[in-house]
Amino acid sequence: MKVSVQAVAVWGRTAPSHSITAIMITDDQQTIVTGSQEGQICLWDLSSELKISSKEILFGHTASVTCLAKARE
Repeated sequence: MKVSVQAVAVWGRTAPSHSITAIMITDDQQTIVTGSQEGQICLWDLSSELKISSKEILFGHTASVTCLAKARE
């Protein structure tokens, strides 16, 4: 059974800026990962109808994210 969890973004009246500098799509083509000039990494759900919705935003880098790579098993 697949359980769906809705992501909730908690920030003020406006979302943080996210100037995309790197992009990657997972092997299953269900998640897009973007890196930003502001040092954030965002995960996006990609539906089979090609609809994109935000999933998570990760903070912590002190410089631009200019490259993304997937980990090997």
